[in-house]
Amino acid sequence: MTDQQLIQKAKLARKNAYAPYSNFKVSCALLSSSGKVYTGVNVENASYGLTTCAERMAVFTAVSRGERDFEKIAIVTDTKEPKYLCGACLQVLSEFCQDLKIICATVNGKSRNYTLKELLPKAFKKIR
Repeated sequence: MTDQQLIQKAKLARKNAYAPYSNFKVSCALLSSSGKVYTGVNVENASYGLTTCAERMAVFTAVSRGERDFEKIAIVTDTKEPKYLCGACLQVLSEFCQDLKIICATVNGKSRNYTLKELLPKAFKKIR
């Protein structure tokens, strides 16, 4: 799947975002190694701490369906410049994939590519 196809899937998911408090809708599309795509949107709550990010929504949905290995994720926002993922989402993604490609895009077509290691070089790992 091309980056543009994955971005398009993320854009289509935006209609389901629930952001009545911040008005900052985020959507994403996560490509698993099996070729399946899982979308996610942010879901806000009046108790702000209970809000869920789009990226974690997509990961948790994929994991609940048996996926554990991912290739890339596209995140879409309605901003002038692409936005990064929050630290919590980066940490969750690092649990499953160290070489993940991250595409940060806007609804207007701007995008920047990163790797998970670039954005979270010192991810917390379980001590064995």
